[in-house]
Amino acid sequence: EQVASGGSRGVARRLLGRTQAAGGFSPVVTYVLLGVMGVVYALQWLTGGFVTQLLLYWPPITAIEPWRMVTTIFVHSTSSIFHILFNGYSLYILGTLVERLVGRGRFLWLFLLSGLGGSVAVLWLSPSAAVVGASGAIFGLFGALFVIQRSFGGANTQLLIVLGLNLVLGFVVPGISWQAHIGGLLVGALVAWIFVRTRGNSTRLQERTQPIGIVV
Repeated sequence: EQVASGGSRGVARRLLGRTQAAGGFSPVVTYVLLGVMGVVYALQWLTGGFVTQLLLYWPPITAIEPWRMVTTIFVHSTSSIFHILFNGYSLYILGTLVERLVGRGRFLWLFLLSGLGGSVAVLWLSPSAAVVGASGAIFGLFGALFVIQRSFGGANTQLLIVLGLNLVLGFVVPGISWQAHIGGLLVGALVAWIFVRTRGNSTRLQERTQPIGIVV
């Protein structure tokens, strides 16, 4: 609805401090992330699962190979193509909108930190589970969109319904990591809150340093 009415352009200008028209903005980062997910998925098939084992996240080896907490975002289950199709479609819908609202650099920070937050939640709440998928990062986009909408007084009812339904699915459908969903959602909301609070030019240093604090 915001896109259809042109409202997202006004919000983007307010968040980013833009003065020029934003109608020609292209969500390049979203497209690149989708491309990376597609390439990795193809490699998973071509290597017979070697790439899957190389990039998935399994909490017991966190201290040895901590980068898996992020690389797992780009790996998906090869037992069902619907896993990557659903996550890819969700990233396309949410990513193209949120990237327009916060800008390319901020969006990349938001996506990766949300995915990291999902892995941390898995580490804390389900330390023996091996996980793959971008759903934690995608739930971070849900959380960010909620915070951004609230920052300019937007209605959240429809977003809350969609978010609630997806959260419930994580608890009732076997094989879904609700821990990653919760972690990604919370971190995404926190990162967006920082972006909203530090969108002025006078606080640009805080905008750059506070996400680093979240990483730590």
